Amino acid sequence: MRDQKICPEESMRKKIVPTIVALVSMTQPLYAQTLAGTQSSVGSLRKVYFGDLHLHTIYSFDAYLGGAPTTPDQAYKFAQGHPISYEGSTVKRAWPLDFLAVTDHAEDIGVVNELNDPNSSLFKSEVGQKIRNKDWSGSTWLEKPTEDLRGFAAAWQKEMEAANSNYRPGAFTTFIGYEWTAEPNAQNLHRIVIFRGNTAPYPFTSYDSTRPEDLWTYLENSRKNGSDVLAMPHNANASSGLMYPWNDSDGKPIDRIYAQRRAFNEPLSEISQEKGQSETHPVLSSTDEFANFELMDFLASGAKGPREVHGSYVREAYGRGLVIASKVGVNPYKFGVEASSDIHTGLSESDEKTSGPSEGTKNLMEKYPEYKDSLYTVGSAGVTGVWAEQNTRESIFDALRRKETFGTSGTRLEFRFFGGWDYALDALSRKDWVKDAYAKGVPMGGDLPAMPRAAKRPRFLVSALKDPTSGNLDRVQIIKVWLKGNGYEESVFDVAWSGRRKPDPKTSKLPPVGNTVDVKTATYSNTIGATKLSTVWEDPNFDAKVPAVYYLRVLEIPTPRWSTIQAVKARLPLPVRVSATIQERGWSSPIWYSPVRN
Repeated sequence: MRDQKICPEESMRKKIVPTIVALVSMTQPLYAQTLAGTQSSVGSLRKVYFGDLHLHTIYSFDAYLGGAPTTPDQAYKFAQGHPISYEGSTVKRAWPLDFLAVTDHAEDIGVVNELNDPNSSLFKSEVGQKIRNKDWSGSTWLEKPTEDLRGFAAAWQKEMEAANSNYRPGAFTTFIGYEWTAEPNAQNLHRIVIFRGNTAPYPFTSYDSTRPEDLWTYLENSRKNGSDVLAMPHNANASSGLMYPWNDSDGKPIDRIYAQRRAFNEPLSEISQEKGQSETHPVLSSTDEFANFELMDFLASGAKGPREVHGSYVREAYGRGLVIASKVGVNPYKFGVEASSDIHTGLSESDEKTSGPSEGTKNLMEKYPEYKDSLYTVGSAGVTGVWAEQNTRESIFDALRRKETFGTSGTRLEFRFFGGWDYALDALSRKDWVKDAYAKGVPMGGDLPAMPRAAKRPRFLVSALKDPTSGNLDRVQIIKVWLKGNGYEESVFDVAWSGRRKPDPKTSKLPPVGNTVDVKTATYSNTIGATKLSTVWEDPNFDAKVPAVYYLRVLEIPTPRWSTIQAVKARLPLPVRVSATIQERGWSSPIWYSPVRN
């Protein structure tokens, strides 16, 4: 695949579009039939599994240059909870993951590692000498590499071998994957590519094309040749408006074909990771008191310049998707969410107490103290939760495909979200409520069935459990985005909360849960909050004629941020650029409502 080029000429595009449409048309009904057939019959048997779908090792160009010593095999061992050696120390994850995908950059994957061998051609080359001397002057080879940087067949084979040798069906799942690292003008368009099986074609890289549409063609051809696969955008917050645009890569308004291809090829988007969250921004959600969370609205590669907020966040994408669907009949942004790490040390860490953002970031802070202040803005890693029948590639991949997923800012929050028309008000008090929920409605990631004539409004079932090793629960919110005229609007509803707080009768705002954090010792107490929150909720403003999107947001009570913990441990002043506390949280994939068209 390395030598394959996608022709940009319009004539060629006209030739391949019919093939693309045929591929999408063939696969979409098949997936829909398969997933729908398992929904009510086995849905009640699904369990929650936690993992990371975005991690880098020594095989990534930038991770190697940053000094990461961890191989893919070591990364999988660490994720399972095994202790490994890291820069002279023994490190172990706070709690083991259920699944992991090592997703090294496709561009020059594993090639720079040849610099460890003095006899290699790369070591002896001019490019190799520049890399060893960290000489980036005139480094056009980073954009268009020389032949010394273009072979990666052996490394890709080793990536697949590491994933397959560490796969333990029923106990620990691994996925073959990589990152497509396109960033035109330092604007992030990166995608994580995840395969379902035990083998995969050579990666499609940004050297081949920086157009997402061309990546989708690669995915569609991979499926045609027997390798099921999906892609997930990440760090939309760093895209400067390019991740969720109104137009395609040619600047033309999104049409039905684009919408179909995007929705199917990219069923999920990353909502949080160590380089910030991509849910929403205070500029976009001015009335959302929790929008100002772990913000890093930057450009890729640290480049300076104007940063466009619009088109860079998930919640707005849901609104844009409704608008586009009203025009072309298909929603291109009908995606669920996941959260990952994007850590470049091979150590998938997410615990504030033990890791902070990553061992690599802490090492950078020690080596380059002049950057310490800015590095404090890096957050802890995210974690993906999936509801699946068993811990296998097939089961978890199918959960990703049907979007029965959620993301957290790093904790093991566990929550369910269902929507339906005839749930009883006491549904959650029944012993078999989950089985009933699947039978009468849809889980996160699903579409509400057609509205019965007798129904007035849908009901949503919400159930959330705290992480056993983290803070209690503050509240559960449902965020609604709906079509209005030629645009869209949003609203945040507090639907369940801890304590005896009451919403303000004028503003409907719920008072803060309180704060038990002692910043002097970086400790807190679970004397406030709840261990479980649940409710049956109806949308008070439901309009059967208006398309809408609903998703869940679960918040913990305030706890010490990693930067506070590290500062107290090192007896240093608290960083001034970041909050001393953090309210860890989780986001569900949405449930969509669409009126029946006459």
